[in-house]
Amino acid sequence: MSSDDTAPVGVSYVMPVLNEVEEIRSAVDSLIAQDYSGPFEVILALGPSVDGTNEVVAEMSLADPRIRSIPNPVGSTPAGLNVAILASRYPVTVRVDAHSVLPTDYTRIAVETLLESGADNVGGIMHAEGRTPFEKAVARAYGSRVGLGGTPHHVGGKEGPAETAYLGVFQRHRLVEVGLFDEDIKRGQDWELNRRLRSTGGTVWFTPRLTVTYRPRPSLKKLVRQFVATGIWRGELVRRFRFANSLRYLVPPVMVTGVALGLVAGLVGVVGAVAHSPLAWLLLGFAVPAVYVVFVVVATFASGRSDDARTRLWFLVVLPCIHFGWGIGFVVGFSKLAGNITAHVGR
Repeated sequence: MSSDDTAPVGVSYVMPVLNEVEEIRSAVDSLIAQDYSGPFEVILALGPSVDGTNEVVAEMSLADPRIRSIPNPVGSTPAGLNVAILASRYPVTVRVDAHSVLPTDYTRIAVETLLESGADNVGGIMHAEGRTPFEKAVARAYGSRVGLGGTPHHVGGKEGPAETAYLGVFQRHRLVEVGLFDEDIKRGQDWELNRRLRSTGGTVWFTPRLTVTYRPRPSLKKLVRQFVATGIWRGELVRRFRFANSLRYLVPPVMVTGVALGLVAGLVGVVGAVAHSPLAWLLLGFAVPAVYVVFVVVATFASGRSDDARTRLWFLVVLPCIHFGWGIGFVVGFSKLAGNITAHVGR
């Protein structure tokens, strides 16, 4: 792919889809509305949805021949991405998600950056945007350093080479060269693919000029499931690749372990105090969870000053759920306590 080409390069949007009836139409509409002047196609890899998603996709495909659907019987994200990439025909692959809504200039800016930087993959900021008080609290956690650690693709940063990228706009031939997405990795597959791109001499490029609207999970149950699964897979990736991982991934499991040990020590101290035992000094263990509670309260007021009362109250719940879900999942994944992780922890 060369910037000397006179005609704009064609792009293929690839999206794995499973049970996304509430989000799929707006996600696809944002692709059709792009102001990019080159040819494009939209390839939706359909998993075995049970909520009417596939019927909505069939309706959209009939209305616009640029929208194609192909089966993804496995149903996982990496399997869906791979079948869609292999079915695509243009030199630029734009990875999209059913929970993402692209601004109209996304593709144009991404392709320009891909050509100018010579990178293999270009990504930007995942701007979480909620509609209900709960979703707004989740979005606040996503976009704050106290929530997901303040990585550039969550809070922004300086343009340049990066460890990984949100979603990603790829040179298709490089995806094929490194073997596409690893289908044994159901979460964190983007990070692992970018690791292979970088290890083979490629560049992953971050630019804050790209911003994607992301729709958070709509319920606490789905949020917890999401972060437990994400934590399990991050623990597995750290176990597999060790020092290729950033130290920031260790913060949630260290925090969870510290709070758990503090609670145990404090309870032992209570028993010791009742029995007039020297173990009573272990009551100090309660200081660790107390510090964490203070941290959550301070973070709620510091990062959510512009939010309404209901959103701030939800933030008090959401933040620990993200931290503990991710941290507990990490310990399980790193310790291989999840059994057959590939079979049991999917999307």
